[in-house]
Amino acid sequence: MIVGIPDEIVKAELEGDFKSARTLIQSFLQMGNLSTLQRQRLEYECERINRLLEAYPYNEEEAKELFISEIEDATLEEFDELLENKALDYIIVEGQKRFQKRFIHNLGFADRNYKERLRKDERTEEARKLLNIRVKELIDGAEPRCYRIVLKMISRLTRHDLQGNRLRCWLPFPKVVKPVRSVRLLECDHEEYNVAPNHRPQRTIYMEDAIKEDTKFAVEVEYTIAEQVHHIDPDEVGNPPAEILDVYLKEKPPHIVFTPYLRELTRMIVGDETNPYLKAAKIYDWITTNVRYTYVLPYAVYSNISQYVVENLKGDCGFYAILFITMCRIAGVPARWLSGLYVNPNGFVSPHDWAQFYIEPYGWLPADLSFGSARKDTPGMREFYFGNLDGYRFVANTDILEDFTPSKRFWRSDPVDNQVGEMETEHVNLLYDRDFKTDLEVLQFETV
Repeated sequence: MIVGIPDEIVKAELEGDFKSARTLIQSFLQMGNLSTLQRQRLEYECERINRLLEAYPYNEEEAKELFISEIEDATLEEFDELLENKALDYIIVEGQKRFQKRFIHNLGFADRNYKERLRKDERTEEARKLLNIRVKELIDGAEPRCYRIVLKMISRLTRHDLQGNRLRCWLPFPKVVKPVRSVRLLECDHEEYNVAPNHRPQRTIYMEDAIKEDTKFAVEVEYTIAEQVHHIDPDEVGNPPAEILDVYLKEKPPHIVFTPYLRELTRMIVGDETNPYLKAAKIYDWITTNVRYTYVLPYAVYSNISQYVVENLKGDCGFYAILFITMCRIAGVPARWLSGLYVNPNGFVSPHDWAQFYIEPYGWLPADLSFGSARKDTPGMREFYFGNLDGYRFVANTDILEDFTPSKRFWRSDPVDNQVGEMETEHVNLLYDRDFKTDLEVLQFETV
């Protein structure tokens, strides 16, 4: 994604003429004077188009039906007015409007009125309430707890027309990294498996099996994780070790790139502050008060996530984290990625991303910008998620854009992160939600 694509292809895509865009790509690929990078970029553009179109599955009639069913007292006239005001997320595909998979929820994020009218999920609401109660207790001085959690992951094929003989599966596997204290594999339904070493940036458990209608991969893991509450004295902050600076101040294209605008915006936010902790605090404050949460398209379709966020002032948890990491590194504050799952005591589980920043002599401190931003109207809540963290987590990744053990042969469903696993055959990558599904179940959640 560090190479652009020819203007003719860009123009066809903007006009919604994806058939012509694909034809143009094939014409360019037949040219003999392309660099290796440009050829790879054009080949990937075909894949990117496929994923983009799959993210917009609804035609206008289907979108209207969803709007009426999901929003209380909704009308078709209201839908048409929102459409006219460009308030609904859609693209033009071959002359027809196609609506984003979660356009209704994004409407709720953008407009509090629609958020109140959206049909509520009781389990999600209960999970949010439990979390807020616990965070309030920590803010009020409660002793941090350590939790023992047992999680079951089952990946199943949902597509049954696959060619080939073997199915390869990678599921996220927890890492022992602050705040995770211990990890244990309790059960795997395959006798042969490969757990990646703990030092791997994106840790997985790998399995293979024959392609059958009922092929599945099931794993049970146990881990202990601690809540994090820190009391930082800015006057005690020192200089990080050289090995930290060498690794965690670097660019990592295409998403952690020090573009001119990101450099200038970071300079404006940080000002003449020299203390690393206070620099990170200023960046956190700006992002959590200026960027709006929204569901995004598959990460695979974006060319530069951090630049996208500052240009559009919206994004999901991973977009928040990548922007924070990028700005911190520009400001000279070491920062890195953390991700995996949010795991609530009531059994609610969801993919989640956040960040860490390094402050000497305190070490790696957490920053969960999307959780902080979502609670900016509650006193103390937004501030808590800078330097502190709840214990309702599953950590599998400490970097983005990293290879698996063993490596995949084909493009990944998510080339940036790994929260719900990956699958492929000898011939093709399989996409999450279309070709396979991963179910996550909390078997135990207790204080230790």
